[in-house]
Amino acid sequence: MAFVPGQRWISNAEPELGLGTVVRLDGRTVQVLFATAGVLRHYAMHAAPLARAEFRVGQRVAGQKQDFIVERVSAVDGLLIYHAGERTLPEAELDDAQPISHADERLLSARVDPPDKFDFRMQALTRRADAMRSPAYGLASARIDLIAHQLRVAGIVAQRRPPRALLADEVGLGKTIEAGMILARLLATGRVARVLVLSPASLTCQWFVELLRRFNLPFALFDEERCEAIEVADGARNPFEDEQCVIADIDWLAGAPKRAQQVSDAEWDLVVVDEAHHLEWSPLTSSASYALVERLAMQTPGLILLTATPQQLGRSGHFARLRLLDPARYVDLDAFAAEADGYAQLSAIASKLVDAAPLDAAEHAQLATRFAADAELLAMLERYGEDRTANAPVLLDALIDRHGTGRVMFRNRRAQIGGFPRRVAELAVLDGGELDDAQRQRLLAEFHADAQAHAPEGEHDYANDPRLPWLVALIEKLAGDKLLLICRTQAKVLALEEALRTRSGVKVARFHEGMSIMQRDRNAAWFAEADGARVLLCSEIGSEGRNFQFAHHMVVWDLPLDPDLLEQRIGRLDRIGQRHDIVIHATAFTGTAQHALLRWYHEGLDALRTSPSDGREILRRYRARLLAEAERHALSAEDPDVEVDALIAETSATHRDLSALVQAGRDRLLELATERHARELPLGDTMRAQDDDVGADEFVLTLFEQFGIDNEETGARTVVLDPEYLSTDGFPGLKDGPQQVTFDRATALAREELPLLRLDHPLVIGALDLLLESEQGNAAILIDAALPPRTALLECVFALECIADRKLNVNRFLPPLPLRAVVDTRLTSRNDYVPNPTSLFRAKEQPIDAARYRPLLAKLVPPMLAACETHARGLAAAEIGTALTAAQRELDAEHARLSALAKVNPSVRASEIEAIAAELDALREALATAAPRLDAIRFVCSADIAAR
Repeated sequence: MAFVPGQRWISNAEPELGLGTVVRLDGRTVQVLFATAGVLRHYAMHAAPLARAEFRVGQRVAGQKQDFIVERVSAVDGLLIYHAGERTLPEAELDDAQPISHADERLLSARVDPPDKFDFRMQALTRRADAMRSPAYGLASARIDLIAHQLRVAGIVAQRRPPRALLADEVGLGKTIEAGMILARLLATGRVARVLVLSPASLTCQWFVELLRRFNLPFALFDEERCEAIEVADGARNPFEDEQCVIADIDWLAGAPKRAQQVSDAEWDLVVVDEAHHLEWSPLTSSASYALVERLAMQTPGLILLTATPQQLGRSGHFARLRLLDPARYVDLDAFAAEADGYAQLSAIASKLVDAAPLDAAEHAQLATRFAADAELLAMLERYGEDRTANAPVLLDALIDRHGTGRVMFRNRRAQIGGFPRRVAELAVLDGGELDDAQRQRLLAEFHADAQAHAPEGEHDYANDPRLPWLVALIEKLAGDKLLLICRTQAKVLALEEALRTRSGVKVARFHEGMSIMQRDRNAAWFAEADGARVLLCSEIGSEGRNFQFAHHMVVWDLPLDPDLLEQRIGRLDRIGQRHDIVIHATAFTGTAQHALLRWYHEGLDALRTSPSDGREILRRYRARLLAEAERHALSAEDPDVEVDALIAETSATHRDLSALVQAGRDRLLELATERHARELPLGDTMRAQDDDVGADEFVLTLFEQFGIDNEETGARTVVLDPEYLSTDGFPGLKDGPQQVTFDRATALAREELPLLRLDHPLVIGALDLLLESEQGNAAILIDAALPPRTALLECVFALECIADRKLNVNRFLPPLPLRAVVDTRLTSRNDYVPNPTSLFRAKEQPIDAARYRPLLAKLVPPMLAACETHARGLAAAEIGTALTAAQRELDAEHARLSALAKVNPSVRASEIEAIAAELDALREALATAAPRLDAIRFVCSADIAAR
């Protein structure tokens, strides 16, 4: 391809972007700006999916307030100039929206495809438009369970303008999944393009796996080594501008001033911060990580913070996170504290309103003060005792509307959600008197290595380990059940595998960071199979982001020092949807450090039966003492349990106090607000309907067959795609040979190596783009034996395209919609025409000699095509009107709701209301420019005409 700056090109994959302009040539890449859509694309010159926007004589062009039929085309320095009489229009000045199609040329030159290809192309356009308009677009193919509270939170936040929220669900409720859903939806709809995810170093890989495996989002992991490699090629380049979607260790960035400045300069659309409770702030000072996030928050439209402990560890920390989200609203800590005290008092009243219980005089007075400006609510309050059942919901909704943090913070609790399994601790305390000195020393050395997560560890030989007989006996006892065993390192996994191989005949699978993703997938699949491996040996990092809830027995071979890591291990099984009690098996010898740690977890924190939200704070307070007492416990010859008993008693008391503090500080209104929000969001129902659409399965498989991909069914809605006869190198995926996929959500959840195919999956999107950017099916001739004699029809399909800034997400109202127009030789509309199925079948089996139709086509098609174009413009006007009405209805309602809410809730920002008004104005302007583009054309005639 010969690119010249100023040339106009169109994306075959995304024709809805309109004409693009070549702005820069950089080595082997070309930059193309789609100005109206607000998109800058970088393409490799040798493989760019672009077509030159060249208009021929007789076609209409528009630009610079001119609109004429081209009479002559000239070229200067690689740039085209269009002429009509004295008027000229350089290609650089063309409007971005131009009617580009070569379907009519193909038909007139008799270069046609079988008629069924035309019909399938129409079906592809329709399916794609329906998918893009769906509120589930971007989420349908996500490997997630359809859990109500997660769908609710994701649906609300993804609609915010801009999305700024604190996700504060309790441990195990899926904050990462909620954030991934928000990202998937925003990226799919174009509302964000550049995303930065910041997390602790230990979680960056988990984020990478979750976003890729669950949501098909390919993020890039950035570290110092990667940044330096980018700068070697170009020292002036900002490394963070090399990728659109980035994951990075927040502590690394905060500790490297140069990188912190670069990441701040990179201009993100959305920043996500995990473990946000680690961001330290006080009115006098703040940590480097807080300062980094604060800088990003000031210049980035979207911000999502995640924490499971939003308020437990201090009100100032909670205030600090809220001021990141809305610094104009949260200015003064003392004022916030006073406001929070008021909400704490109202929580008791809210609980009474939930139950429609009587209110005492003090509570009645509090509500009267709260509703002082609303005469209708005051009147209802006065009548509350007369009909509590009818009045309580209205008063409760009014309280929730006035809740200060209820719009920026989402807090779901395990007790509120329900559906979690019971945890059962099966502990085997073995007699330490059976250990010799060498065994005691090895156990103590292992404890020290485990306590220092990055300490070098020695060789592990578990063949003669005193714990191995217990493990083998447990495996034999649970014959028929699957066991997930998690330990800290890859070395331990390998040593345990070797020991079990020699001592037990059980089928064992491995899963650790030293394996490739494909190897992990295969072993996980083997573990998931009913007759597969019974035991999966997992390392700490190898288990991150994985779902093994088909099993319900967990063996904790070693205990991590961090309670959150223990919770993460248990979280592989303890998930919503788990149908069995989770049995946690652990063992330790009396008089060892491991025994002290096991007792501390079980008796002090109750962490094997419950999910303590204060675990990290408990560890912070007792870490040094715990390590010292565990070692003393292992080395002491007399009364080894005395000091450990004292530590456990103190830990338990602290845990009770912190738990009581958390319970007392519960913001009941916040929880009710989270539960009430978006009760009518259609997301869940839409996704369930798409899950049940087996017709979409057939469409996708037929789509793949267009490119020579065979399929073989291996289970219910599960197939193997075989690319042996693949007809193009441009097909996305399947580079490594046959791939098993599924259309069933339950199967995809149980088999994480299987992609869940929907219309928004990258594999399907890529195939659709390949089909629709090609000429396949865009011109056809059909001999319809059912037509009356001497009848000829022209059937045209136009794509109604609206070229607009992608951030508007105009597709929710008007996606690239197929419009069908049919006329006869009298130029009369025949849109009721339906092709005869028998004739379609015959045409597929017996190709026609299209060349002999050229004279007839040259005579009949031009006027019929013009009539179809006129008819299509009328259809387009109706669709545009419908889209405008829908946009106005939806955004006017949202504007009115937020405007009313702003009068009673200071958390509703004026900028949010203004953004809705501005969005509606932009949508009106964009939708008005939508125009039909000829995509496909079919000439249909009766058998007698064909026989001439």
